[in-house]
Amino acid sequence: MSERTNLPQGWITCTLRGVVDDTVSGGGPTTGDEFLYVDISSINNQTKRIEDAKRLPVAEAPSRARQRLRSNDVVYYRVQSLAFIEEMTGLVQGALYPAVRPRDVLAHHLPLPPLDEQRRIVRKIEELFTELDAGVAALERVRANLKRYRAAVLKAAVEGALTADWRAQHPDVEPAADLLDRILRERRDAWEQAELARYAKFGKTPPKGWQGKYKEPAASDTTKLPELPTGWRWATVEQASRSVRYGTSAKTSADVLGVPVLRMGNIQQGSLDLADLKYLPSNHAEFPELLLELGDLLFNRTNSPELVGKSAVYEGYPEPCSYASYLIAVRLGDGCLPKLLSINLNSFHGRAWIASVVSQQVGQANVNGTKLQAFAFPLPPLAEQEQIVAEVERLLSVADDAEARVAAGLKRATRLRQSILKRAFAGQLVPQDPTDEPVAALLERITAERGHAATTGKAARGAGREAAPRDERVVAGDAGERQLALDLQ
Repeated sequence: MSERTNLPQGWITCTLRGVVDDTVSGGGPTTGDEFLYVDISSINNQTKRIEDAKRLPVAEAPSRARQRLRSNDVVYYRVQSLAFIEEMTGLVQGALYPAVRPRDVLAHHLPLPPLDEQRRIVRKIEELFTELDAGVAALERVRANLKRYRAAVLKAAVEGALTADWRAQHPDVEPAADLLDRILRERRDAWEQAELARYAKFGKTPPKGWQGKYKEPAASDTTKLPELPTGWRWATVEQASRSVRYGTSAKTSADVLGVPVLRMGNIQQGSLDLADLKYLPSNHAEFPELLLELGDLLFNRTNSPELVGKSAVYEGYPEPCSYASYLIAVRLGDGCLPKLLSINLNSFHGRAWIASVVSQQVGQANVNGTKLQAFAFPLPPLAEQEQIVAEVERLLSVADDAEARVAAGLKRATRLRQSILKRAFAGQLVPQDPTDEPVAALLERITAERGHAATTGKAARGAGREAAPRDERVVAGDAGERQLALDLQ
């Protein structure tokens, strides 16, 4: 059913221009010690709600703080409705600074009920939204608790608490010191084999003493590192890896016939999210050198300070697959599970290390490959590594399921909020009262008042609002003790 047809008795369809004030207060806040200032950064783009107003002293009021905000009328709720948002979205102009022209906003048509019914509608919306907000707040608390739960699981994993009982039951496993020695021997063997292959490729015989060119990775400095559980050993990424390589900086495209290229946005909460992929041609010059292998760890070397250093393990799909230049691929040797290293990097230990070595460049944080190779992490025996990875995956899967339910609940709340607004502007939220004065009669009076105001210089008041003294209309919040100012630009 169209909003402009089959309206309840006493309702009309009109434009926003017909029900809002023609003038804007140009004085800004003038009383009180401070006020709340709303600009574009104060508005949550997802919820379309003001969530981060700035508290400023009146003496520091920006010159753009020229309009006093007033809530709790039907226009306030109309602009939160999907009908209004979708129409405005379709009218956005400009690429660099997308905006909607004021005249397009004022041309929006809305169903308008009689004034008394408006009051009943607003009361009902506020009642239902209060219940909804309480539910959403509870879900957000669960989400915050899940974040702490994830951190606690990773912390227990890297400190050995997660497998303390397992260690007590398996005292005879190969200690990590012996494991690391074996990893280092195999690392050197792999380097020698690669060197021999390189000489053979060019038809050359290895020169005398060529093996002396091998650079043994430096051991970690453990003087400031905590004590580890029995059988564990500190190791560096360089010691445990066979290669550490940056990704491609080539321009990608949306051509799905090419090779997928993972980017930093594909790493989410320690896993790979393949929902949004870009591609390079299969004959790209950097292939096959920059094609991933099963078990390669991807480290996000450049991002915002809170996201730089996030990591995930490539599990062999999609295949073939490459990675972009803001990522580093670490290929580990046998004896160190890639997921164990990812757990360490994503844990409190890894995040603290990242914060200590990160460099800032034009608003971006960076941890380069040299620093990554120096990262020291606890290396347990191989059998215990497998136990840790399995237990972490089991516990985090519980958090994943809970988080999915929270996300579904938040989506339902959003849909329910819009359903309430839709019913409100269809005349289905509260009962109609045939004794209410039709809104058409109210608009006729307002039109007459505006004509009179044009000759007397007095500001006109819009429909959908009760006539109120100036001080009642400019304040909002704690029993009239705060003011809100709107940035018009």
